Amino acid sequence: MVQQQMPEHAITVTSIQIHADGHLLDGELSHPVGAQGLVMFAHGSGSSRLSPRNRYVAARLNQAGLATLLFDLLTAEEELSERLTGHIRFNIPLLSRRLVAATDQMCALPTTSGLALGYFGASTGAAAALMAAAERPEQIRAIVSRGGRPDLAVVSLAGVCAPTLLIVGGADHEVLMRNQGVLPLLPSGSVLELIPGASHLFEEQGALEEVALIAADWFKRLLG
Repeated sequence: MVQQQMPEHAITVTSIQIHADGHLLDGELSHPVGAQGLVMFAHGSGSSRLSPRNRYVAARLNQAGLATLLFDLLTAEEELSERLTGHIRFNIPLLSRRLVAATDQMCALPTTSGLALGYFGASTGAAAALMAAAERPEQIRAIVSRGGRPDLAVVSLAGVCAPTLLIVGGADHEVLMRNQGVLPLLPSGSVLELIPGASHLFEEQGALEEVALIAADWFKRLLG
């Protein structure tokens, strides 16, 4: 692991590798001094740990005193194959399995083992986060889904214990409908938050900033 100290923000950024399915998946762990919890990100298909939207949200969570883990759910070879064939993007069990492996690794790492854990999932990554949370109900305390597809994890929702915040753009009509259908199946305390006028990628002015603010408040309340 390669560490880079950032004293101006009191955050330590560590390059890390996640061991999953016999592969090494590249990741980045950002750990503010006195972190209140750790939020692990699960990106959607066609994305990676370098997703500008997830990195923006992660930076705002760091500023709020939360540690974050961004990592690739797929190897470089799998990502190339996925772009050509699209055969992995809806393989939620595979994505979930790798998130569980990352969770177990964070629970064993001395610098993060004492932190309360949460998941932030985007698009299909939200389904992977919910499925993984059902596998680790005692570890995961809070979940946020951004423009997610929780309906792809419906078979696992009964095992999810963590309150879940579903953030959906008001102009993302199909995803909104799917989230509304799933909300009654989620644990008590789960909420659907609508960002008026926002599309699936929250590219409108101020939309992603609102996502980050709402997510930070959710995680600080449940992980703090």
